[in-house]
Order: sequence, then C-alpha cells, then structure tokens
Amino acid sequence: MNLTITELAPDRLPAVVELCGRALDLPDDSAEAAPIVDTLWPRAAANRPVVPVGAYRDDQLVGVLLGSVTALGGPHGHVDLIAVDPAHRRRGVARALLARAEQRLAGLGATEVLLAGNPPFYAWPGIDVRYTPAICAAEALGYARDSTAWNMTADLSDDGSPALRTTAPAEERLAGQGVTVRRAELADLPALTTFASGAFGGTWAAELAGSVGRDRAGCHLAERDGDLLGFAAWGSSRPSWFGPMGTAPAAEGSGIGGVLLRRCLADQRAAGITLAQIGWVGPVRFYSGSAGARIERVFFGYRRTLRDR
Repeated sequence: MNLTITELAPDRLPAVVELCGRALDLPDDSAEAAPIVDTLWPRAAANRPVVPVGAYRDDQLVGVLLGSVTALGGPHGHVDLIAVDPAHRRRGVARALLARAEQRLAGLGATEVLLAGNPPFYAWPGIDVRYTPAICAAEALGYARDSTAWNMTADLSDDGSPALRTTAPAEERLAGQGVTVRRAELADLPALTTFASGAFGGTWAAELAGSVGRDRAGCHLAERDGDLLGFAAWGSSRPSWFGPMGTAPAAEGSGIGGVLLRRCLADQRAAGITLAQIGWVGPVRFYSGSAGARIERVFFGYRRTLRDR
C-alpha cells in the first residue's frame, strides 16, 4: 500500500478529530481529542502559521501531524501533535509526516524544530514519557532531548478532596482586608491582560484571552480598590487543564493564590471534570499544599537543527 503525505484542508478537521480519538493512547488525551485539535489547528491558525499534514493509505487517513511556527526566540518550528492509527504504526508513517513537516516549517523560516509545546496554543509541554514509541522515534530521527516538564493532578472526583475544600473562610478573611474575589467577565479582559503582560510577560495574556468568556473555560480574579492582585484561569488549551495563575508580588503569602486555584477547580468539577491537570508546573509545594495535587505526568522536550539536512 502506497503512503501519500499531503497538507490537510480545514474540511478534514472532523476526520482528524476522529483519528486522534483512536490514536491518542492515554485516556485523558483521547477524551479531549476535539478540544485539543481545535486549539492546535483553527484557534492557533488565527494567530500564527500552522502546518497540518496528513498521511493516507488507500484514501484512508492513517496519520496526522499539526505543526506551527513561533517568532519567540527563533523563529522555531514546533510539532504540536502527531498521531498514527494503531493499525499502521511502525510502518514509516510518523517518519514521513515529520519529514514533510520539517520541510514546510523550514519554508516558513524555521531553523530548528522543537517537539515541545508552543504556548499559548498547546496540548502538552512535550512528549509524555508514557508515549515511549514516540520518544524512541524522536531519538532515532536525530532529535536531542533538552528539557523536562511535569504536570500535577488534582483529584476532583470526591467531595472530600483537598482540591475542593471550601474557600468561604479565606474569602471572608480577605474581604476584611478589602480584597474582593470574583469570577472574571469579558469586561475585565483588558485589565487582566495588561496585568499579566506587565507582571509576568510570556504568553499568559493570550492564555487568559482563551479562558475568559469561553465555553468550558473560565477565570477568577482578586482585586482591591479596583487594582488587580491576582488571577487564576482554566480551560485555555484543554477543559481539564488549569492555568495560568499569577499573584502580584505585594500579595504573595496572603492566601489569594489558594483561593483562586480552588475556585477554578470547583468550576472544573461543575463542568464534569474529575481530574484536573495543572500544566507545566513550577511551584510544586504550593499546588501540593493548596489542592493536594501530585506530580503524575512527565514530559520530555526535544529539538533538532534543520541545517543538518
């Protein structure tokens, strides 16, 4: 059977979602195939170049790769998703997809390709170590591991979970200090993005824009006399994922962060999510203490210089 590699048109979106639902081996990922593909393709394409590549055998879509380009510190090309039908693995599909993607990304100005998340539109920080065949393939194709990241899991399945303990006493204490904690509305977005950009930089402003006012997503904020003190968001990239979250340096240690975190986790529980992923975690001790979260998903990031070809 001949393998045909071609760039995918937007009308192939449903077929890509269906394939990913079967080809993403971890249940947490396959269950969110639709929002993952939506984030990495149509949503991302409105903001940056996206390279959607498909592999066909006998007119059947058997593999897909979604890539993108970022100008931050680059330009770099990213492989954001690669999925191959289980019945067609170990037959050169992933290698062929990656070769075409590298060619297209180079044509868009990329000098190297990263197998790592490309915020603000990403589904994973890198390759989950449990996708062992993907790690083996990356290394066989000359990609070098250069980063490690991890997610923490917050259990939302039980009312007694530390992640779901009430925030009422802490909110009452904060109110006595003149601090208001509330759900963010669309009208708050300009102030939120300005605050995030000024205090934290990076892509958090764009991730907030992907959380406020979207279905199965949301954000909570803390303020005093109209001045923002912190925010926490969820659902920007995937409904089950929490983040980003930031607290003004002057408000650190006040308990605001824990309140904002658990308010978001309560929203996720109300949306039917039983396990929340705190993505690309930095302060492990904070999330462990505030929500009983535990490190569960570990990711390797890889990169390859395209000049080698």
